[in-house]
Amino acid sequence: MKVDDKTASAAYAMRFDRVFDYIDQHLFKPLSVDELSKQANFSRFHFQRQFSAYTGLSTTRYIRLLRLRKASYQLVFQERRSITDIGLDAGFENAESFSRAFKKCIGQTPTQFRKHPAWQPWNERMLLPKRLRSPRMNVTIVDFSETLVAALEHRASPSLLMDTVRKFITWRKQSGLSPIISSRTFGIAYDDPTNTPTDSFRFDVCGEVKQPVPANSHGVVNKQIPEGRYAVVRHIGSTDRISDSVYYLYREWLPESGEELREFPVFFHYIKRVSETAEHEQVTDVYLPLV
Repeated sequence: MKVDDKTASAAYAMRFDRVFDYIDQHLFKPLSVDELSKQANFSRFHFQRQFSAYTGLSTTRYIRLLRLRKASYQLVFQERRSITDIGLDAGFENAESFSRAFKKCIGQTPTQFRKHPAWQPWNERMLLPKRLRSPRMNVTIVDFSETLVAALEHRASPSLLMDTVRKFITWRKQSGLSPIISSRTFGIAYDDPTNTPTDSFRFDVCGEVKQPVPANSHGVVNKQIPEGRYAVVRHIGSTDRISDSVYYLYREWLPESGEELREFPVFFHYIKRVSETAEHEQVTDVYLPLV
C-alpha cells in the first residue's frame, strides 16, 4: 500500500472511530442513522452500506451486539440485579423480549446463562468487529515492585477464561484475602491466544495479597510478579481488543526502542474492569518486562 493509501485508510478509520465512540457513549439511547452518519460526516444515503462493509454488521445488529454483551456480563457478575432490570437497562421493553433476543443470539436464556454461562459459543457469537486504530500509543518505562499475588491458573481454551475469572471472584469474596476494592487485579499472559493450541493456552488470573494464601479447595496458589523495569501502555476499551496494544509494544515500540526483553510474560493490570464499568470505559495497563 502506498503512503497516500495508508493515510487515506487511517483517516477513514478515524471517521468510523468517531461513530463507534458515539455509539458507546449513547448505547442505551435511541440511535438513528442520521445521527450516526453525522458523527463522521458521511452521507446518510450511503452510511448503512459503508458501516456494513467496514464492520460486517448492520448498525442495528452492531448496537444490539454491544447491548447484549453488556447484559451478559451483568448477568454473570452482578448476581443481585434482577434479569428484568438488566433487560430493561439493555433497551428491551420487557423481560420476555429480552429473553427471546438473548436466546436467539447466544443460544441460552438469560436464566440459563446466569447459572451456567456457555462462554465458548458466547465468544463465537459475540465477537466484536476488528477496528483499525491510530498506530501511535503512549509508552512509558516504569520500575515495578515485587508483588505477591494469589493466582488461579487457567489451562484451557481462551474462550473459557471467564469461567476461571468467575471462580476467582468467588474465592476472593469467600476468603477475603484479596479484597477487590483495595487489592490490585492482574492477569499473566503466558501465551498468545491467536497462535497457541487451545489445549496449551496458559493464563493466570491474579489478585494482590499481603501474605501467602493457605491451601484451598478453589485451586488458588501463591505466585509473584517480579520487580524490575517494564514498558507500559494503557489500553482503553474492551479487553477483547487488548491484543492491539500488546502487538503494538512488540511490533512497533520494541524494535525502535533499543530495549531488550526479560524472562517473564507480559501481564495486565486491570484498573477498571468490565464487571464494574461499561466495556468502552475499561482501563487496563499492559506491562512488558525489560532487562
